[in-house]
Amino acid sequence: MPIARSRFLAIAVAVFVGLGLAWWAATGLEWVKPIFLPSPGSVATQITKLAADGTLWLDLRASMYRISIGFLFASALSIPIGVLIGSFRSWEAAIEPLVDFIRYMPVVAFVPLSILWAGTGDTQKFLIIFIGTFFQQVLMVMDNVKRVPTDFIGLGRTLGLPDRKILTRIVVPSALPGIWDTLRISLGWAWTWLVLAELVAATSGLGYRITVSQRYFQTNTIIGYILLLGVLGLITDQVMKALEKVLFRQEGHPQ
Repeated sequence: MPIARSRFLAIAVAVFVGLGLAWWAATGLEWVKPIFLPSPGSVATQITKLAADGTLWLDLRASMYRISIGFLFASALSIPIGVLIGSFRSWEAAIEPLVDFIRYMPVVAFVPLSILWAGTGDTQKFLIIFIGTFFQQVLMVMDNVKRVPTDFIGLGRTLGLPDRKILTRIVVPSALPGIWDTLRISLGWAWTWLVLAELVAATSGLGYRITVSQRYFQTNTIIGYILLLGVLGLITDQVMKALEKVLFRQEGHPQ
């Protein structure tokens, strides 16, 4: 049942506030030792300190650069391939079984191989993000294309349009809202694979700082960076949703 946007926001904010109060109570009343769960004040102080000395911004810049390049590269390849295999059975027979096979391989198993193949620089981080998102994206884009109503394609054939124009003028525009949703969902996965890539053989980034903090039992830094990752993911997701409403108003999204 739909509800007013103001009520939706109020409920969402109330959930976050409730969790924050529970966290504050658990640490303030010493139900949990600080080594396991530091207080909100301790986390805020530590993050402020890291921001003041530039460490936070260095890590954030490195991670944003890596996820941007890795995700854009994966998306730029997965969209045309997904459109092809979703539109033509011969392409689907050639590519879909292989993609389906690879996507079940755990990404974490590729970490040592990616270090051997690409070293420990940014290229290795791009590769892990690519492996973690590309194969899933291809199959999701394929499904988006297959959901285009056959009546649309039939109309194009009735008008005598060649396959290329049916693809570019009917199939792709009709599938674009679904493809955008695919990108939004897979962007969330990309954040996960970014952290995985930075947990091993990195010298900067949000994942790297979490690993270093673990060695020195700096739980307040770990919690702070985890929360920061959640905030970044939420922001990117909401930006994608807002752009969706602007780009695809004809699809019935609220204005």
